[in-house]
Amino acid sequence: MNPRQQLADHLEYFAELGVDGLGNDPRWSRPADFDEAKAGYHIVEASTHTVEGSSHAVTVHRAAADALAALRDEIGDCTRCKLHGLGRSQVVFGVGNPEADLMFVGEAPGHDEDLQGIPFVGRAGQLLTKIIEAIGLTRDQVYIANVIKCRPPENRNPEPDEVATCQPFLFRQIESIAPRVIVALGSFAAKTLLSTEAPISRLRGRVYDLKGAKLVCTFHPAYLLRSPDRKRDTWEDMKKAKQLLNNVEC
Repeated sequence: MNPRQQLADHLEYFAELGVDGLGNDPRWSRPADFDEAKAGYHIVEASTHTVEGSSHAVTVHRAAADALAALRDEIGDCTRCKLHGLGRSQVVFGVGNPEADLMFVGEAPGHDEDLQGIPFVGRAGQLLTKIIEAIGLTRDQVYIANVIKCRPPENRNPEPDEVATCQPFLFRQIESIAPRVIVALGSFAAKTLLSTEAPISRLRGRVYDLKGAKLVCTFHPAYLLRSPDRKRDTWEDMKKAKQLLNNVEC
C-alpha cells in the first residue's frame, strides 16, 4: 500500500472514531515522565513529531528482555494442555518492547497468528495497529500478548482448563514487563485478568489496579470488525489509557 493510501485509511479510521482533529502538542504523544536522556532520543517540538538522535525507537533494558526470553524457553513447545494436539502450529508468545509502559492482552491466536507466531497480525491485528497509532504510539513501543498462547481449533472460545494452564504464564509476562497501563481486549482477557464473570460491557469505562499497573478494559478488535458502531466506545477507552500513561487522573 502506498503512503498516500495509508494516510487516507488513517484519516478515515479517525473519522470513524469520532475524532475531529489532531493536536500538534508533542506533550500529548509521550508520557508525562518522558526522559529524553534515559530514552536515548528526543522529540522535536514540531507538528511532525520527528524522532531524532537514535536509530532505535526505544531503549531495551536486558533485565526484562532476559526474563521474557527465559519464560519463553520454559514454555518451550508446550504440551501442558490439550491444545497442542488439536491442530495448533506453534506457541504464540508475545511481541513488542520488553520495557513497554503499555501492554495489550487479547484472547488467543487466530489462523494468521498461528502461522506467523506473532499475536494480532490478521484483520483484527491491523485494526489494533491503527488503534495504537491513534494514541500516538507504534506497535514497537507497546507489548502485545494473549491469555492463551496456542490457537483453539476453529478459533473457538478458550475453555476453562486452557485458561487455567496459560494464565500463570501471562501473569509472569506482566510481572517481567511491569507495564504502567494494561488494556484488556475483549471479555476473555478482562475476565481472566480481573477474575470475574462480568461482561465486557460492564467492565469497560472504569480503571482497575492489577499487579502495580492500571487496567482498562475495552472491546476486542475482532468484535469491532463485526460491530463498527462500538469503535467510538473503544476510542473513549483508549483516551483513558493515554491519560493514565500521561499520569492524568481519570
